[in-house]
Amino acid sequence: MLKRGRVNPHQCSFCGRSKDDVMILISGMDAQICEMCVEKAQEIIDQELNRHEQADSAGSGKPSGFGDLVNLIPPRDIKAFLDDYIIGQDDAKKVLAVAVYNHYKRLKQLGEPAAGKDDVEIEKSNVLFIGQTGTGKTLLAKTIAKLLNVPFAIVDATVFTEAGYVGEDVESILARLLQVCDYDVPAAERGIVYIDEIDKVARKQDNPSITRDVSGEGVQQAMLKMLEGAEVLVPPQGGRKHPEQKLVKVNTRNILFICGGAFDGIEKVIARRVNTQVIGYGKQQDERIDRENLLQYVNHLDIKQYGLIPELVGRLPVLVHLDPLDLTALCRILTEPRNALVRQYQKLFALEGVDLKFKPETITFIAEKAQEYKLGARGLRSLCEAILTDAMFEMPLKGKNKKGGNELVIDRAYAVEKLERSRIGQLKAA
Repeated sequence: MLKRGRVNPHQCSFCGRSKDDVMILISGMDAQICEMCVEKAQEIIDQELNRHEQADSAGSGKPSGFGDLVNLIPPRDIKAFLDDYIIGQDDAKKVLAVAVYNHYKRLKQLGEPAAGKDDVEIEKSNVLFIGQTGTGKTLLAKTIAKLLNVPFAIVDATVFTEAGYVGEDVESILARLLQVCDYDVPAAERGIVYIDEIDKVARKQDNPSITRDVSGEGVQQAMLKMLEGAEVLVPPQGGRKHPEQKLVKVNTRNILFICGGAFDGIEKVIARRVNTQVIGYGKQQDERIDRENLLQYVNHLDIKQYGLIPELVGRLPVLVHLDPLDLTALCRILTEPRNALVRQYQKLFALEGVDLKFKPETITFIAEKAQEYKLGARGLRSLCEAILTDAMFEMPLKGKNKKGGNELVIDRAYAVEKLERSRIGQLKAA
């Protein structure tokens, strides 16, 4: 509080520091204030505003920035939304739709009044996706994020190491979730996290006592308490770059974790278990087993033998596989989804006044090459880029000379010629 009386023009009226002890001394009508008092006043204002915002959020019963959970989205509607963007993978879409719906329903049950409740507490069911590269694991997560009104974060498990080593701590998973919801802790505690490339943290060797596996088994051990539910202290700006920051406490009991990975080579583990590789006399092959898609027979025992520790496998109870893409599915991916590759390139050319068209035999040719390279849906974009690079190089000049009426038809002969001249075709030929 300021004292009435004679004002010293050479010192701060709030803290009493002299002009020589401070960098800036701001003068007013009847007082002066230094830069340190200004910073302290700003901290007080921020704390008061934050306290009022939290009180208003608690009074309304819902976190700011995210919708209400009253209107649950049925699993059929969730799957119908996914069908508009993703071709096939019906089992994976059903499992994801049910998991998200149950997550909504569980959050609503936790928010209901205590009256009329019984002792039954619904536990969350974390999900594990397994599928070859390019089958749509990450696309499923990105697409469902468009529909949700809860915080949704996608993280990559390849950057994580055990605490104290070079890399990111496991707690940075929750830091990404906090960033999505603007550091609103109550909103983050009811969010969904998709952990991609979970197979990259598999145990590197059978005997863990040989060397310390800081980027494999060490990461799995650090994930255990987070996946099951615990209060985790999260550095909001990263633990190593800002060691002086205040930690934020986040409870993961109501956070749904969805993990995905390619698990390259797990087909060999499945083959040994289902006895598809028969050696010796007197043994018969089970004709009911589809050896072209062994991934459909995957179970938690195979995941354990691949390198995930049993404690982590037990915390991912829902296991679902993604089917490999056949020729028909690749052709449909090129043309049918809302954001199909053909539509994307047609829009790029339309912006330059060029009408781009693909003949049906060209679509089939691109799908055949993608299946030959075994890159899944990602290979489709690489092939389209190789075929259309020359046309896109010349397109701005044509669009500048003629504002409309240009048409470019891509037939099979054109696609074969451009692909053979590209680096992809040369590599395949070699």
